[in-house]
Amino acid sequence: MHKGKPFTVSNLSRFSFIAGTAALAAALFAMVRTGGAAEIGREVALPAHLQDGQEFQVSVRALLAHGKQLFSANWTIQEGGGRPLSKGTGAPLADPTDPLIFPRNFNRLSAMDANSCAGCHNAPFGIAGGGGDFVTSVFVLGQRFDFATFDSTDLLPTKGTVDELGRPVTLQTLANSRATLSMFGSGFIEMLARQMTADLQAIREATGPGQSHPLLSKGISFGTIARTPNGTWDVSGVEGIPAKSLVPTDPQGKPSLVIRPFHQAGAVVSLREFTNNAFNHHHGIQPTERFGLSTDPDGDGFGNELTRADVTAATLFQATLAVPGRVIPNDPAIEQAVVVGEQRFAEIGCATCHLPSLPLEQAGWVFTEPNPYNPSGNLQPGDAPTLAVDLTSKWLPRPRLTPKDGVVYVPAFTDLKLHDICTGPEDPNAEVLDMNQPPGSPGFFAGNRKFITRKLWGVANEPPYFHHGQFTTLRQAVLAHAGEALAARQAFEALDESEQGAIIEFLKTLQVLPPGTKHLVVDEHYKKKVWPPRR
Repeated sequence: MHKGKPFTVSNLSRFSFIAGTAALAAALFAMVRTGGAAEIGREVALPAHLQDGQEFQVSVRALLAHGKQLFSANWTIQEGGGRPLSKGTGAPLADPTDPLIFPRNFNRLSAMDANSCAGCHNAPFGIAGGGGDFVTSVFVLGQRFDFATFDSTDLLPTKGTVDELGRPVTLQTLANSRATLSMFGSGFIEMLARQMTADLQAIREATGPGQSHPLLSKGISFGTIARTPNGTWDVSGVEGIPAKSLVPTDPQGKPSLVIRPFHQAGAVVSLREFTNNAFNHHHGIQPTERFGLSTDPDGDGFGNELTRADVTAATLFQATLAVPGRVIPNDPAIEQAVVVGEQRFAEIGCATCHLPSLPLEQAGWVFTEPNPYNPSGNLQPGDAPTLAVDLTSKWLPRPRLTPKDGVVYVPAFTDLKLHDICTGPEDPNAEVLDMNQPPGSPGFFAGNRKFITRKLWGVANEPPYFHHGQFTTLRQAVLAHAGEALAARQAFEALDESEQGAIIEFLKTLQVLPPGTKHLVVDEHYKKKVWPPRR
């Protein structure tokens, strides 16, 4: 129980781990549900919610079980599923006289578009929290429309057919189609982003009027921050940081420099922000920390649809998912190809952005809620006690990363930096809208060509590929790289066929492992494998 200090995963040792998830969840629900005759005939996905404060009164195992149930719940209208009078952005409908009730309650393009989080996030092995097939692609920014119809007679902006400027949209210009990515290892990713943000902000604070300093964190350059002699900030030399993190935060234009590791265009700070966004957007379930206590802004007759404690549980469930590993078959020809492929991957420049690992130092593997950089509308430090979980704990889903000499090396193959990987605005891989610009602005409609370096861990058994999910092979994704990645792609094309194949074979080893796998590197039978091979 919380007694003034962060509630940590070390508390797990005080609880039995023999009981399964179902038993733990049942014990949790016994604490919080009222029961009685009123339950007869009720059709809900979640029999009971955690009430605020109870997240500190249950075991971490029970909290994670509740988070998994939230993530897997198929929400119904008897518990607030649906948002008749609000958009997926949380804003009121453009036309409140035409509410989103049957048959307008579900819309694949503008949402609601799913019954549960796990309905899209489930691959491979059917694991809640995984990636998804092309059929689960999300139409990012389509949620700014009430209900996409393409009805030429409907001229009300953002109702169903025309955009903020009154221009008719098409399937290709309504939104950005994005592949559903997995959340495996995402707790480590968020903690890397937090440490990088702290580094960049420390450099910013050390920059006085008339000075400039390179922005460096974990060996990654984010360009240069500068100030004019009168003290105003100059971010023209900053690289790879989303526009949202460069907007002024004070009268002199100080930028936040926050690294946003979620969404493929770097729009979301934390798993918590991702969770709050998604529950409203996709399911019409509105968290109290975003929409307020005892309010009903979506007009469905329900308030308090998701408590602060619920969101914490769902966030921690995602943060503690197992990390991806490697599968390397016991075939000498494949082993040799993997060795060569990994070498060539580095030599031709792929590893310049797809960094094989990034270090978490100073106990950065202890995941805490809330994230200190959360934007408004999400839990802030001081709003509730801090809750902490050691992501390296052996009691969490395996496989896991562990500290070595005071450092956890996160083998995610990314630099968490935005890069322009397109040939230009006409590149079919470019996006028609920029989610990091205000909706309806010229920058918004100018489109987007910058994407966070794809985290390659787990990539091989989580197709489809590239940010849009329209490539069925890894080779297609490699050959689509342009812009800042052009030189590396050309170097790949210059390799002979066997060396190209070796790089693909190396990439094929980067996989999500079956639940409970004990080791990060295994053979085709998921038995521990020593790698690289001993000479």
